[in-house]
Amino acid sequence: MTVKVYKPSVDSSKNAWISDLDQYQKLYDESVNNPDEFWAGIAERITWTKKWEKVRSFDFIEGNIKYYEGGKLNVAYNCLDRHVEDGHGDQTALIWEGNNPAEDKRFTYNELKDEVSKFANVLKSNGIEKGDRVCLYMQMIPELTVAMLACARIGAVHSIVFGAFSSDSLRDRINDSACKALITQDTGVRGKKLNIPMKVKADKAVKETPSIEHVFVVKRTGEEVSMESGRDLWWHEEMAKASNDCPPQEMDAEDPLFILYTSGSTGKPKGVLHTTGGYLVYAAYTHELVFDYHEGDIYWCTADIGWITGHSYIVYGPLANRATTVMFEGVPNSPDFGRFWEIVDKHNINIFYTAPTALRALMREGDDWVLKHGLSSLRLLGTVGEPIKEPEWNWYYNIVGKGKCQIVDTWWQTETGGIMITPLPGATPIKPGSATFPFFGIEPVLLTEEGKEIEGNGVSGLLAIKAAWPGIMRTLYGDHERFKQTYFAMYPGYYFTGDGARRDEDGYYWITGRVDDVLNVSGHRIGTAEVEGAIGKAEGVAEAAVVGFPHDIKGQGIYAYVTLMADVEPSEDIQKAILKSVTNDIGPHSKPDKIQFTSALPKTRSGKIMRRILRKIAENEIDSLGDISTLADPSVVDALVQNRK
Repeated sequence: MTVKVYKPSVDSSKNAWISDLDQYQKLYDESVNNPDEFWAGIAERITWTKKWEKVRSFDFIEGNIKYYEGGKLNVAYNCLDRHVEDGHGDQTALIWEGNNPAEDKRFTYNELKDEVSKFANVLKSNGIEKGDRVCLYMQMIPELTVAMLACARIGAVHSIVFGAFSSDSLRDRINDSACKALITQDTGVRGKKLNIPMKVKADKAVKETPSIEHVFVVKRTGEEVSMESGRDLWWHEEMAKASNDCPPQEMDAEDPLFILYTSGSTGKPKGVLHTTGGYLVYAAYTHELVFDYHEGDIYWCTADIGWITGHSYIVYGPLANRATTVMFEGVPNSPDFGRFWEIVDKHNINIFYTAPTALRALMREGDDWVLKHGLSSLRLLGTVGEPIKEPEWNWYYNIVGKGKCQIVDTWWQTETGGIMITPLPGATPIKPGSATFPFFGIEPVLLTEEGKEIEGNGVSGLLAIKAAWPGIMRTLYGDHERFKQTYFAMYPGYYFTGDGARRDEDGYYWITGRVDDVLNVSGHRIGTAEVEGAIGKAEGVAEAAVVGFPHDIKGQGIYAYVTLMADVEPSEDIQKAILKSVTNDIGPHSKPDKIQFTSALPKTRSGKIMRRILRKIAENEIDSLGDISTLADPSVVDALVQNRK
């Protein structure tokens, strides 16, 4: 099949940081052949209070990774103070666009520094010290950014829990890292949901989190919420008492910056831990080059800060680069399907970074919502969270970008800290749907299932990375053994991504999706075991198995096969109970799209569920089920096929 290739325009190449493939190749070769020299040079982009003694050391067998060892710095200083000291305090740092189109705020670097310093002092005055963990459970309000940077300023480790997660999920994440304080808000607004009970859910969680000493509450809506005397403190009252003078805490390059939980193939979420120096260098460097960020650009990443994309490409990367970054509280279809494009015109956005899920949903509503807006400020478009398919790529390029904007389709993970495989907008000819080539310092390989490297082009395999880069996570909080087992034990000497990939005849990488038991729904990674466990808590359920299936909007939907207790009949009530249980246990984003009740699941004689068959049935590929002779009862498959949803 011939794939149309889109070359960078002459103008975009002329002004880009990386202007052609020859320049890319030269720098890439340098980055993998002389990594110490290369990453030492790149680290000069941020301010160190003490220079490092060793650029890098890593051992993928034991999972020991270090960058800029002995170096000292502070992330909040790098994101705020140094820009103010350089005379840029009046530049807009953050544009906040509220759920209601009439509501927005702007913060200069001076103003953001003052807010961050004040809240840093609030934390300190309430007993939070360097190394303490602080949980942030908020919607997309400016105080979330302030709280992150305040933690970084004093050396506290933040753990952000996505605002849609249930109280049980919040409780488990707080307990796993023994957080000392929780920051939340009265209620939240998101689209047409005008009363999301954030404090109520937080209170429920905190009943079972003995480590929490204080709960700080932002007054977002003014809804009445209960406040426990001595434990709960209003953000605005504490801020009114605080000084805006808070010297940044000097941190070691390898001190923890944040923990972010991501789904694993077992039921327990993994507390991915990122450290200070290498992470900031990598987030800033990738932000500048991948988005070709130049002074004066207005940059908008539509992600939620509850996910890694928001950490790296709304807050840390952009602010370290003295960018103007946009933060959005709402959703793309409220008050109508033109909201994204209205915001682009309102703030003259130059760089726009979103998820294929959002694009598919908007594309389905027709072109008119886009065409009624000028969008003349747009220069660069990006995607993240899952591979973008050709139909939405073409729509994005032709309708949103008017055929004049480069598209960067970025592949990376919570664990990688920053973008790994990506086009560079002034240099890379694009093939729609391909993440193209590795970023500097990244050495991807394709492996056979036995762990042998597959050479050459026109091949497919398991995607692994050969050497450490500055942004890679350092461990799973409190469980280094699980870190080693999950990422390094299966293929010794490599970081195993859990994804499959194809390298085409021209050396372009195409991500083919997860090969482990993790689903990618609307760009959110969801462990099948987590969902199965939540379904199993619904009354009347005996057993559940969950797989992914192609979904027009979400990319991958969740298909649940559910076996009920012997005396229970399938019903709408049970279906509702299952959906409620998943919502309560994990959050609404993990609800199954399809539930098929079945008297039995396809199991081998040893009792193992044969998920391959369940996937094929969910994907309606019933002509290619393969060998089912090893099943204890092959007739189960016929019943599943007949009753497929």
